[in-house]
Amino acid sequence: MFLQIGAFTMPRGRTLRQKVEARLAAQRASCAFLTREFLDLGGERQVFRVLQAMVRDGQLARLGYGVYGRTRISRLSGRPVLDSPNGLQGAGREVLNKLGIKWDLTEAQRAYNERRSTQIPVNPAVKIVRSRFSRKLRDGTLELRLDR
Repeated sequence: MFLQIGAFTMPRGRTLRQKVEARLAAQRASCAFLTREFLDLGGERQVFRVLQAMVRDGQLARLGYGVYGRTRISRLSGRPVLDSPNGLQGAGREVLNKLGIKWDLTEAQRAYNERRSTQIPVNPAVKIVRSRFSRKLRDGTLELRLDR
């Protein structure tokens, strides 16, 4: 992409959205992102606007305050769904790791993993260890439950 001014041709820089998309493509292993990961690319308000536009276009899903998740198009419904191997629970654990919040498995998850129970924990939950974390992480109507 070049910008032509008279007889001179100047290379045109990438837009902020292109920079954010390139950063997302480079972090292919990650499924959840914090807003502060993109603040070095531009101003805070511009980054927020780009992320909101990407949510509207279905490239990202807003999971909470300053938290976004990668999406893919569902083969069943044709709508964007969270692209995380473990759904909201996996994305929530990744967000907690990025924020430096210590977490652990809940008692129901631990009992199922140790084969003490045959009940599969259905609702996404994480046990927070000694922290004042109080954000809500949600994908549509499904909310990550934080146990203390």
